Amino acid sequence: MYGRGGQTPRFSIGPPITPPVVKNLLIAIGVIFVAQYVIFGPGVTRDFSVQSVSVWQAGYFWQPFTYMWLHGSFGHVLLNGFVLWMFGSQVAMAWGARRFLRFYLVCGVGAGFLISLWPYVAVELDMASPLALGVSTLGASGAIYGVMLAYSLTWPDRTIMLIFPPVAFRAIWLIPIVFGMTLFMSGSNVSHVGHLGGVLVGWIYLRFSGKAGPLFSVKHLRYRWQRYRMRRNLRTVQTEDMKRRQRRNDRTIH
Repeated sequence: MYGRGGQTPRFSIGPPITPPVVKNLLIAIGVIFVAQYVIFGPGVTRDFSVQSVSVWQAGYFWQPFTYMWLHGSFGHVLLNGFVLWMFGSQVAMAWGARRFLRFYLVCGVGAGFLISLWPYVAVELDMASPLALGVSTLGASGAIYGVMLAYSLTWPDRTIMLIFPPVAFRAIWLIPIVFGMTLFMSGSNVSHVGHLGGVLVGWIYLRFSGKAGPLFSVKHLRYRWQRYRMRRNLRTVQTEDMKRRQRRNDRTIH
């Protein structure tokens, strides 16, 4: 990841330090993952993941709170832990432990309730089969996407370099790019509702808590989009101008 600080750009992989709140979250996620598969077995996954029919018809109202501590595989928990460490550490250092933990939990739980509600909406609109009501969802991705949102809007001009593919972009585009990659590169077992739910809940929470800052306004996002289009058009004009000069030079030489 590239970060701009001071007068010269700096290159770093990962945060300079890991705050205790992030360490404790990583330890909790790791311990629960081991207990989930070594001690408790499939029963805990069935009863504590989010399942629409279980939440709203069987009264398992704890599921939107517990699903975010469970994971489906070692790769799943490793990826979520890595992203939490990478982006959450810097947000936690800037915000403080209490505010960061509250935001993390609100995003995760809020996304859990949206995950449980969306299948009913989709079935009612004929966008999904009634079988969707019995699909289970687990993982901390809703909370993680909320953390990425906070990072991208706290340091919008910081440059991020992906390992694969090796693409650099500004942090303000982190959510659209990561979500797009997940959408096109992942299978059908990924909860895109959970990802976007974490972003939506995080945006609403910060917006109405008065801590969002100017970057959270729709007006500012529209302004940044217009600036992006202006820069793109300017590059197009400059490219065309360079080509015309090149053709003029070629005619002069011949």
